[in-house]
Amino acid sequence: MKQRLHKILAAAGIASRRACETYILSGRIQIDGEVVTTLGTKVDPESSEIRCDGQVVNIEPMLTFLINKPKGYVCTNAQEEKRPRVIDLFGKVRQRLYTAGRLDVDSTGLLIVTNDGSLTHRLTHPSFHVPKTYQVKCRGRIDKDILQKIRKGIWLAEGKTSPARIRLLSWNQKISRLEVTLFEGRNRQIRRMFASQGHPVLELRRTRVGHLSTRGLPQGHYRRLSALDIEKLFQKAKPKRPPRKS
Repeated sequence: MKQRLHKILAAAGIASRRACETYILSGRIQIDGEVVTTLGTKVDPESSEIRCDGQVVNIEPMLTFLINKPKGYVCTNAQEEKRPRVIDLFGKVRQRLYTAGRLDVDSTGLLIVTNDGSLTHRLTHPSFHVPKTYQVKCRGRIDKDILQKIRKGIWLAEGKTSPARIRLLSWNQKISRLEVTLFEGRNRQIRRMFASQGHPVLELRRTRVGHLSTRGLPQGHYRRLSALDIEKLFQKAKPKRPPRKS
């Protein structure tokens, strides 16, 4: 997938993004043997040779995967971690990968795993909001007043949550099953929201992120995302608009 040249150079450790722009303007960068001096030039680092001062720039190809996370795996790159890590499931991939966002050790479902810092920023920074959908199983019968309260946002330790979409799938006296869509990503947010209302989460599975889903992908398996999939994720990750003044 094509990316802006100065971002590629910065990611390869040549210099800061601003300094890389200066390198381009001063004619120090070549693409496939041709000097490039235009800022904003886009290049596919997997199919083009990039040189700086005549030396080939070693570009780590951008890789982005969708994985169906099994229970018991943690979203960390810490070498000292004794529990199985999500990234350990990518043993055949040589590039250094990390999870764009997290699911706690007891949760399952869709995760994005990548080495693309720009995409990770878009998926995790609070100024963007990509919808994430979950199948949730809670203890007890949740009444409509509590659901409406959570939909509007409730107070947690770090502040009030953003509005959420919640659809009640089934319930009885012991169990409630729901579909929950969030537009933010606080730590263990769904578990904390429902626990605060007296209905602890028993099972949690993420089924969608943006347009992507785990349909047809068994737990523990992954697939590489296409350039079109990644472009759609970027389109979904748009900054929040400030509220209109009355």
